[in-house]
Amino acid sequence: MIKRALKHLSRTSDVFFRKLKIERDITVYADDIFLTSYPRSGNTWTRFLVGNLVHQDEAVTFANLEQLVPDMYVHSDHEMRQLPRPRILKSHECFDPRYKRVVYIVRDPRDVAVSNYHWELKKGSFPDGLPMQEFVPRWMESLYWPRLGCWSDHIISWLSTRRGGENFVLVRYEDLMGNTERELARIAGVLGVQPTAERLRRAVDLSSADRMRQLENREGDKWVQTRYTRQDKPFVRRASSGTWKTALPPQSVALIESAWGHLMNDLGYELTSQPLVEATRN
Repeated sequence: MIKRALKHLSRTSDVFFRKLKIERDITVYADDIFLTSYPRSGNTWTRFLVGNLVHQDEAVTFANLEQLVPDMYVHSDHEMRQLPRPRILKSHECFDPRYKRVVYIVRDPRDVAVSNYHWELKKGSFPDGLPMQEFVPRWMESLYWPRLGCWSDHIISWLSTRRGGENFVLVRYEDLMGNTERELARIAGVLGVQPTAERLRRAVDLSSADRMRQLENREGDKWVQTRYTRQDKPFVRRASSGTWKTALPPQSVALIESAWGHLMNDLGYELTSQPLVEATRN
């Protein structure tokens, strides 16, 4: 009884003084801006782009990323409350009505599956040699991100509630790659930043995949996200779209398309052979 009471008092104190990393229960302010996505959809690159667009007096690196565009999962709420406002925060949360300004990044789930495979391998979630076709069903069932749900759950939670709304910008990773300055200019509207040509060019140049790889080589063993992961596996990989075409076996492609094809079509992602999809359903 006494132990239980002390534990309750400790928990109450931690929450009251906002010392805990309490994820979804984080303090949210009305002027916060959230860079939100399902994991491995381009959030880190977007953080670099946005950070370099907003902060003109210093370039974003992995050494200062957590100060400029922090990840809400690696800081206590107490720390986050001390940041200057408006805060620009990374989030992987499903729909949260408290988020008033949101940049939502979506990526082809076939590429997301490949990227998640390599990220979980880097984290040591499974040993080398696990076949991709064994990983994909587990990933689709949210075994690696149980609290967030699967790719479609996450996206539907946001699009069904905010799509087309004020202060909500939907950005496809593929469009961001295809015309980075144009898409970043769209994001600038939510940020309240004037997207001049010079400012956009600077942000794009400082956020290139080559520069991010160089920074990772120098700082990856110190950045909180990668410090305790395998250093022989890069965090910034190919930084491209369509890698699933050579990385995913046909049965994995069919599995993803049969489950989420309707949503993929809605987002503009072309499906492969329809008979292959139908064969998986039968």
